[in-house]
Amino acid sequence: MPAVTPLMVKQLRDRTDQPMGLCKQALDENGGEMEKAIDWLRERSKGVTAKREGNETAEGRVGAFVDNAAKVAAIVEMRCESAPSAKSDQFIALANDLAKAAAASKAADAPALLVEPLGGTGTVQDRINDVVGVIREKMVLHRFQRLEGGVYGAYVHHDGTVGVLIECKGGAANDELLRDVAAHIAALNPPYAITTDVPSDVVEKEKGLVKADMDADPKNNGKPANILEKIAEGKLRTRLSEIVLSEQPMANAGKYPNTSVGAALKKAGLEPVRFVRFKVGAVAL
Repeated sequence: MPAVTPLMVKQLRDRTDQPMGLCKQALDENGGEMEKAIDWLRERSKGVTAKREGNETAEGRVGAFVDNAAKVAAIVEMRCESAPSAKSDQFIALANDLAKAAAASKAADAPALLVEPLGGTGTVQDRINDVVGVIREKMVLHRFQRLEGGVYGAYVHHDGTVGVLIECKGGAANDELLRDVAAHIAALNPPYAITTDVPSDVVEKEKGLVKADMDADPKNNGKPANILEKIAEGKLRTRLSEIVLSEQPMANAGKYPNTSVGAALKKAGLEPVRFVRFKVGAVAL
């Protein structure tokens, strides 16, 4: 049985982020064998997860991953117990790792994703348990969504509480533009990606409001029907620009002056298809 040396303890700590004393105990318990010591620590972390099972996970962060070469992307919402933990480097790395795992997976839901292998050293759940062992809080993969077959961009707000994936069709990805569009969605949260996504009853309601406004405006009295129709179409477009991503002016007006989201994407040979916006704590629809 090899003697447990300070160097071995340091190597185990570097690999697991566990406390030095616990790393020494793991090596002592497992005859100085590094891989067995890692498994021992992993089992111990499972115990931490079980003990904290009833704790509330009201904090968390969003992670996102895009691989335009493979035409896949994914977004996850990870939950934990406290805001400081949600901002920790370990938790940020965990959320990003799980987004990457989700992009590579065909899992239909979170429970199915948790049992899939990750990194050749365990499962997705093992990866979570490893961080639980370091931070000592309950952590949950709350939800994820995977997109495939398009051109993708992503944005996660600096505090991790909001994240977006944008899917387009067309030419090659323009990473900077797609990130800017995703940031626009994160900030403004439009209900619809493109005009055809708007339900017919909503369109009819907006048309009714436009007609009521025009009827109440004495300036429209006596105008020809074709002129009134063009005015109505313009007003409808204006109203739809408030709720449809492609019609909205780009939020970064200094960078994209007098340019709608749809026009900015069109210039890059892209067309919006859909987007996914996760906000920590929001009810999933």
